[in-house]
Amino acid sequence: MILVVGTRPEAIKVAPVVLELRRFPDLVTTLLVSTGQHREMLASALGAFGLKPDRDLAIMQHGQTLAQVTARALEGLDQAIAEHSPQAILAQGDTTTTFAAALAAFYRQIPFGHVEAGLRTDTIHNPFPEEFNRRAAGLVAEWHFAPTAWAADNLIREGKPADTVTVTGNTGIDAVRFMEAQSTADWYGDWPGRVVLLTTHRRENWGEPQRRIARAARRIVEAFPDVRLVVAQHANPSVRATLGEVLSGHDRIDLIEPPDYEAFVKLMKRASLILSDSGGVQEEAPAFGIPVLVLRETTERPEGVTAGTAKLVGTDEEHIVAEGTELLANETAYHAMANAVSPYGDGRASARIRYLLLKSLGIDSPHESPWN
Repeated sequence: MILVVGTRPEAIKVAPVVLELRRFPDLVTTLLVSTGQHREMLASALGAFGLKPDRDLAIMQHGQTLAQVTARALEGLDQAIAEHSPQAILAQGDTTTTFAAALAAFYRQIPFGHVEAGLRTDTIHNPFPEEFNRRAAGLVAEWHFAPTAWAADNLIREGKPADTVTVTGNTGIDAVRFMEAQSTADWYGDWPGRVVLLTTHRRENWGEPQRRIARAARRIVEAFPDVRLVVAQHANPSVRATLGEVLSGHDRIDLIEPPDYEAFVKLMKRASLILSDSGGVQEEAPAFGIPVLVLRETTERPEGVTAGTAKLVGTDEEHIVAEGTELLANETAYHAMANAVSPYGDGRASARIRYLLLKSLGIDSPHESPWN
């Protein structure tokens, strides 16, 4: 069986599935293939789980287009499939790597399993290109492992056969729980005040939207003397330049290198509030009771908004400042979000995926009551 990853978020969410399948080496052989779409960050994320790719396609080249990434990933994955003849191929989420994996499996007529299936927005162009990627992957998937009932309902409405769709929970929660138990990292133990964490990297926010986000974050810090802003920077140089232009030079703003996943989990847990356009953070932070202001105009994870663990605030500077100020100044508003129940699962999604996947391939594995 081939499991495909290409970016840091994929590595984090696929790693628990790899570890779960590798608990049963007599039943299944797994090959972890990396396209190298985000090579360095991916290696770090896998390393936090004690994993490394069995095969690295190393497709990344400076300045390449989405079409070039897709073509190189597709060609490399096709060769890997031809050499190993897997019974099944799994990929997660909505990246170009996931789209290429689904297409490569389809061309070779190998069953494809889509982890975190069924996330949707109302337009194929936002987020770009992720919304297209996940819809396209869903067209060819034989197994749709939906993280929530809302995601499963999306798939059923699109005409996916009900017996191919299963609500498993989100493997990101498995990853957070695993890392929380392993980690000894500590953040800002000497800082007596609150920490606000900012992460922003999505393509639709590049440029002026990120500049507005940065200005809003700086204003929030200036309004609350007990707040320290920690900005976990993305590797993209354009993103760094925009954030640095607005946020550098303040004694309570730390622009840090992207932490490895173990450290990032602890950083989230240390935070009092998170501002982020990351889909993974929207899922992970509620596991610790940390409110999230989502820096996007739309989200394919509305369950958190409905549950009250997250709030969609977009990229308007005044709106971000108002919402951040409300949470930091109003204890009632803060605790309403912090005490909301996370809708993203119980940390046993990987066991459910393993059981269902092997069962559908005619392989019995311990049930372990994954739905109890």
